[in-house]
Amino acid sequence: MKKILGISAFYHDSAAALTIGGEVAAAAQEERFTRIKHTSDFPVNAIKYCLEETGLNLDELDAVVFYDKPLLKFERLLETYYAFAPKGLLSFLKAIPVWLNEKMFLKKLIYDGLKEIQHFDKKELTLLFLEHHLSHASSAFFVSPYEESAILTIDGVGEWSTASIAMGKGNAISMIKELHFPHSLGLLYSAFTYFLGFTVNSGEYKLMGLAPYGDPDSEEVKKYTSIIKSELADVKEDGSVWLNQKYFNYSTGLKMIKEKKWAALFSFPRRKPEAEIEQRHCNLAMAIQKVTEEIVMKMALEAKRVTNSENLCLAGGVALNCVANGKLLQEKVFKNIYIQPAAGDAGGSLGAAMAAHYLYFSEERKLENRADKMTGAYLGPDYSEKEIGLMNRKYKAVFKKYADFNELCAAVAAQIADSKIVGWFQGRMEFGPRALGNRSILGDARNADMQKRLNLKIKYREGFRPFAPSVLIENSKDFFDLDVASPYMLFTAPVKKERREKLPGNYHNLPLWEKLYHKRSDVQSVTHLDFSARIQTVHKETNPRYWELINEFKNQTGYGIVVNTSFNVRGEPIVCTPYDAYRCFMSTEMDYLVMNDFVYCKTDQPDWQNKEKWMVKFKMD
Repeated sequence: MKKILGISAFYHDSAAALTIGGEVAAAAQEERFTRIKHTSDFPVNAIKYCLEETGLNLDELDAVVFYDKPLLKFERLLETYYAFAPKGLLSFLKAIPVWLNEKMFLKKLIYDGLKEIQHFDKKELTLLFLEHHLSHASSAFFVSPYEESAILTIDGVGEWSTASIAMGKGNAISMIKELHFPHSLGLLYSAFTYFLGFTVNSGEYKLMGLAPYGDPDSEEVKKYTSIIKSELADVKEDGSVWLNQKYFNYSTGLKMIKEKKWAALFSFPRRKPEAEIEQRHCNLAMAIQKVTEEIVMKMALEAKRVTNSENLCLAGGVALNCVANGKLLQEKVFKNIYIQPAAGDAGGSLGAAMAAHYLYFSEERKLENRADKMTGAYLGPDYSEKEIGLMNRKYKAVFKKYADFNELCAAVAAQIADSKIVGWFQGRMEFGPRALGNRSILGDARNADMQKRLNLKIKYREGFRPFAPSVLIENSKDFFDLDVASPYMLFTAPVKKERREKLPGNYHNLPLWEKLYHKRSDVQSVTHLDFSARIQTVHKETNPRYWELINEFKNQTGYGIVVNTSFNVRGEPIVCTPYDAYRCFMSTEMDYLVMNDFVYCKTDQPDWQNKEKWMVKFKMD
C-alpha cells in the first residue's frame, strides 16, 4: 500500500495530508498548530501530526508531493513583468530576490523543513511536484464517489492557470481547457474584497455574506453590475473572462487594484477597513456576487458541454462560494455535484498526495458504496481524557464529567434550549475552513438575538455576518428547500416558505441593522436576509456524537437544528487543542464548554469574570 505525504506551503493556508493505499489517513492545516491564521510557513507541525497519527516515519513514505510547480510560477512572473515593462519595476525588484533566495530553491526548503521533523535518507526520498490546478482537481475527483466526472477548478492563480475544466475517469484525469493569468474570476472577486475594505485571501466570505444586504430591485445594483461587465470583466459564453488590466494592479504592482480608477468608476472611494458599511457597499457586493454566479454557471455549462458527464467535482478557492454552489444545484446542470471541503490551497496538499497515488504510481481506483473518502472531513488530531485532565489540573478548571453520553446530551441540549451558548469540542478536528461539529460553537437557531450575541459577544466580529445551521439529515427538508446532503456546509438553500415571516414592503429601504434584526423566520438566527441559509446536514454515520446532541435537542424542543459557528474568535484559527478551547471559552461570553465527556460552566471557573487574562491579540482578518 502506497504511503504518500502531500504538502502545500509558502503562499497561504499551508497544510499536510497523508494517504495510505488511496485512503485519507490524516490531514491538517498548519495554522491550527501555530495559531497564525492562513500561515504560509512550511507545515512542520501538520506533517508531524500526520506521521504520528499514522505511526509512520519519513523513510517509510513512498513519495512526498508538493502541490505546485515553482519553476512554472517563476516563468509566469518573468513573462508578466516582461509583458508589462517598464511598469511594475518596484514590485519586480521586491519579488525577484524572494524568488531567487527562497522559492526557486524549493527542493532545499522542503528538505530543510523535513529535517526539522526527523532524520531521513535524502537519497531514498521520492520528491514530486504537481501542477496547482491538477492538485485541486485531484483533491475533489479522487475522493468523490464518482467513477467518471467533469472537474471544474477556479481560484486566484496557480502557475499560469486560474481556472480549468478536466475530465476524471477511473484513476486518470485529463485536462481539457484552462483560463490563464492575468484573467481570473478568483482575482476579480478578491479585487472587490479589497475595494470593500476586507482582507484579500481571508475576507472573501465576508463579501459573500454582505451581498444579500444589497437591494436586488435597486437601480444601483443594476448599474454596478453593468459597470463590472462593461469596464472590468468581459464575460464570454464559455465562462472565461478577460479582465481590463488598466483597472488592476496585481500583475506588476503591490496592490490588487488602481484605487483612483475604481473610485472614479463606482463614484466612491475604497472603503477603509473597519469603516461603517453603507448601502452602496452592500449593493456593490451584491453586484459582484451576481456576476460571479453568472460566470460559475457559464463555466459549469461549458464543463457539461465538453465532457457530457452527469457528475461535477469542484475545487479551488472559488468553490467555497456556497451561494454560487447553491445556484448550480438549483439549476440542475449536473445530476450530482461534489465539492472538496478543503477546496482552497490547504486541500492542495491532499490533492497532491491523491494525484501521486493514482497518476504517478498508477494504482487502481476502487469505488465503494459511500458518500466520499473524506470521512466527514474529521481528519485532524483528537485528544484523550488524560490530555484534557492535564489541562484541567494546570488551569484549575472546574468541570463535571459524565459517564453516560446520553445524560451529557440531555444536559447540554437543555442549556442550548435555554439560550445558552456552548463550545463543543469532540474527536478529530476538521480539515478545511469550516467547523462541522467537532470544533464548533453552538446556539439555539430559534432565538432571534442569537446571531447578534454570537457576533458581538463571542466572535468579536462584524455584526452583519450570518451563521449557518447544523440540521439532522433526517429533518433537512422540514426546514430547507434542499434535496441533497450538504455535510460540508458548501451549499446555500432557501428556508421553506411556510417557515418565513412576511416582510414589510419597504424592507430593502430599511437601514442595514433594521433589516438584519427584522424577524424573517422561526429559525431566525440561521436565516439570511434573502431567506437563504448555508446548510450543514449532520449524519449519524460520520459524526454520531454531534448527531446525538442535535437529536436530543429535537426531543426537547421539536427542532432538529442548531446554530453552528467555528470555535474561535475573529482573526484566530479554529481551536485545535484542549487548551485552545478552554482559553477561547474563558476569553468570551460563552456559557458552557463541552470537551469529550467534560462539561464546564463559565461561572464555576476560577476568576471567570477576568476575560482579559485569557485574551490573545490576533491579527484582524
